[in-house]
Amino acid sequence: MNRETHLPHFREHFYRRERRSIPRARAFVGAALGDWEARARCDDVLLCVSEMATNALLHGVPPGRGFRVMLWLENDGLLRIEVHDSGDGTPQLSSAGDDAESGRGLLLVEMLADKWGVGERNPGKVVWAEFAGCRAS
Repeated sequence: MNRETHLPHFREHFYRRERRSIPRARAFVGAALGDWEARARCDDVLLCVSEMATNALLHGVPPGRGFRVMLWLENDGLLRIEVHDSGDGTPQLSSAGDDAESGRGLLLVEMLADKWGVGERNPGKVVWAEFAGCRAS
């Protein structure tokens, strides 16, 4: 996506490899949605951001590195969230058992987002999700 064609409905922020980055990423996205008056699917979006950022932190960010959250809101109301990290591997949907305390993050993203996927970057990967029906002011 070309950033210039999406401004002012584009934001990005870098987060360090620390647990407090997860609520900060969620607050960052929530503030952007509020500024853009795009709260139609806010709860779903914020839950997915939390899950994607947590996966990046736990599985995709080597020591001394961080992750980046980027979001775009198109004029037609399509919101795209990307979480960039520099770790190896490709996230997979997990079939966590009923007793598991973790492992359901991407299942939630798959259920709540209209589309999601994983792309390559060097180094690392981009996990993205799209949500239709958000509104731009």
